[in-house]
Amino acid sequence: MSKFWSEVVHGLTPYVPGEQPKIDGLIKLNTNECPYPPSQSVLDAIAAAGGDALRLYPDPDARVLREAIAAHHGVDSAQVFVGNGSDEVLAHVFMALLRHPAPLLLPDISYSFYPVYARLYGIATDVVPLDAQLRIRVDDYLARPRNGGVVLANPNAPTGVALPLDDIARLLRGNAHSVVVVDEAYVDFGARSALELLADHPNLLVVRTLSKSRALAGLRVGYCIGAPELIEGIVRVKDSFNSYPLDRLALAGATASMRDDAWFNATCARIVASRDRLDAGLRALGFDVLPSAANFVFARHACAGGAQLAAALRERRILVRHFRQPERIADYLRITVGTDAQCDSLLGALSECLRPSV
Repeated sequence: MSKFWSEVVHGLTPYVPGEQPKIDGLIKLNTNECPYPPSQSVLDAIAAAGGDALRLYPDPDARVLREAIAAHHGVDSAQVFVGNGSDEVLAHVFMALLRHPAPLLLPDISYSFYPVYARLYGIATDVVPLDAQLRIRVDDYLARPRNGGVVLANPNAPTGVALPLDDIARLLRGNAHSVVVVDEAYVDFGARSALELLADHPNLLVVRTLSKSRALAGLRVGYCIGAPELIEGIVRVKDSFNSYPLDRLALAGATASMRDDAWFNATCARIVASRDRLDAGLRALGFDVLPSAANFVFARHACAGGAQLAAALRERRILVRHFRQPERIADYLRITVGTDAQCDSLLGALSECLRPSV
């Protein structure tokens, strides 16, 4: 604490990211990074973008990247906003579209940055609990018609459970008076995208990232797609904060990634196959595993607590993510899908951890 802090800083509880330790021989399955390197086209584009051009500012409008994203998704570039990771995109979205007198609706178990942004910007929230199966119930949101917007992740994090597209459409129809933000950080691993609903719902904003399915967590590129009037509002906030959020290397690498469909499709399929294999292996060890449409699984074991298992795995140089709060998910582990070899090492370590001591 400091007497020099502003009042808002004293009231903040910042987001805590997944651990990024430097441990030799570590199997890192705690932050949902892609286990495979980016496509060669991305690496080539980044290398070519360096040199003398780095003395010049990057394109503040990110026109070429927005056009590549628009072409990939079949929308107009005026419907695309890009930022320094989807976290920055979300930050601008909260300020531009979700800061209203009525409260923002969000799930009680979801991406923990959402309540952080709400506190930072002074946005009142109405937290909507997941049901007993840790699923989002659209009827619970429709029962709260007085709201300043809705934000949810689909698939949800940390559960990995996907909301059917029909439910998202129903939410949009019943909540036409405010913006519905669908955070699709993990959608490329099996869920159906809400982008299909854009034409009929001007209150829909879909947020995406290149960190997960495109192996670019270190490049920090995210984007959102929505009606031009929504994008214009976000741009106004961005240009009041930082007119040059993406550097030349990020713009070049991200553009190349959006154009490399072959690498993207093959890598997503590879991760989905490994996820299904990991799911089966965990169930064989007696774990209860939620149905995942993400690049991670959310699992618990009846005979061992989540904190206990996470600590035992760490002793074996394997990191997974454990959440102490809310209490009803304290027994779960969120496990990133790694390579098959990494998943096999995890399953072997869990088998040891669960073996009765003699």
